[in-house]
Amino acid sequence: MNCMQETFFTSKEAAEITGCTLRQLQYWRERGVIVPVISDTGTGRSIYYSKSNLLELAAMSYWLSVGLSFDIASTTLKKLKDQEPELFTSGKGKRFMLLLQAQERSPLGVPKVSLELVEFDRKKAIASLDEGKPVIPVWLDEIYQKLALKLGKS
Repeated sequence: MNCMQETFFTSKEAAEITGCTLRQLQYWRERGVIVPVISDTGTGRSIYYSKSNLLELAAMSYWLSVGLSFDIASTTLKKLKDQEPELFTSGKGKRFMLLLQAQERSPLGVPKVSLELVEFDRKKAIASLDEGKPVIPVWLDEIYQKLALKLGKS
């Protein structure tokens, strides 16, 4: 599939295509995680999602379904949009991974940890797993392909 054409979807259509609930869409919109186009024309406010928004929704939905917290999923999405903004518009997915990074210790001696978003590297992933650290795949190419299949059927 080449570059995504600009097509817009209502909240209901976006929810059906991505498997999200309308409440999730509203919550994510209110929190500024995924911001659709909002038109004030007509009798009320109309909210429309672009195809790149659908990819963002599908990614969030997937990450939450595999157990990431809302904060980690939304931070990951923000990092991806900042580091690789073309990912959500190009139609070409890439593979990334989240690696657990231990940092300095807190005053109580508890290690502070964070997740680092890096491009997928099999050797790094295996080395991290060998050290007993989790590796969380962020495979936008897979999410994009599933979304493209759903859009092809709709």
